[in-house]
Amino acid sequence: MSAVQDVGTFVTPRDLALFRALVVARVLDGEQAMSVGGFHSVRRANRRLLKLVRAGLLRRWFVGSPAGGLKALYGLAPQAFVLLGESSQGLISWKQDGVITSSQFLAHQQAVNEVFIRARFQTLPYGLSCERWSTFREPLAPSIGLIPDAYCEIKQADVAHPMFLEVDLGTEASKVWRQKVERYLRLAVSGEFERIFGQRRFRTLVLFPSVRRLESVRKTILHRTDKLFWLSTFDQLRRDGLWAPIWFRPTSGAEQRLLDVADKE
Repeated sequence: MSAVQDVGTFVTPRDLALFRALVVARVLDGEQAMSVGGFHSVRRANRRLLKLVRAGLLRRWFVGSPAGGLKALYGLAPQAFVLLGESSQGLISWKQDGVITSSQFLAHQQAVNEVFIRARFQTLPYGLSCERWSTFREPLAPSIGLIPDAYCEIKQADVAHPMFLEVDLGTEASKVWRQKVERYLRLAVSGEFERIFGQRRFRTLVLFPSVRRLESVRKTILHRTDKLFWLSTFDQLRRDGLWAPIWFRPTSGAEQRLLDVADKE
């Protein structure tokens, strides 16, 4: 175990796993931190998170919870980036123990993280594993100009299934979506995807806040292509999971599975 000498805190492998997840996720709530760390006790998880906050390795903020009151959120402190040997580019500068009342960044990041936690830290159907999860702060290639919300590779037997993720919170205009569709199509046919990721084909998953919003964007996508895109809502994701038949294609009204699996998450 590594020691943080100024406070005498020992950093465990579980802590390091949480820190590495936060490099990608940037901000997690207590329940998500439990999933990442494999905690089975809320009390034990909260004690450890508080100790890491006091050790100067995590930052903590608060946000209103659906049940009323406040819920804690956690992100990496500068000392944790140093410990990992990572750039602190993803450091969140909110005031320690501040209450976050409104943040478009937070809403978007939490939506992305909901899929991240399900894919990387919850039990997947038999035979599946999430081999890679990446996020981006710059375009994949200057000629494409596309910054996906995330990219993952789901491995099934010896086959990798590359997938991009886009989360839509209902705030992007049709013009933005038309541009996004064109960029994904350009990525698919230009050879840049294979050059960057070493894979030949991909699909793009898009999650929406409502069926109405899904149908609106589906029409925009269908004006240009009936390929690449798989669409669903966060309500369906939360109810049934990633691997259930919750996905719509641009031309189909029938719900489909992403992959040929029978088990739920």
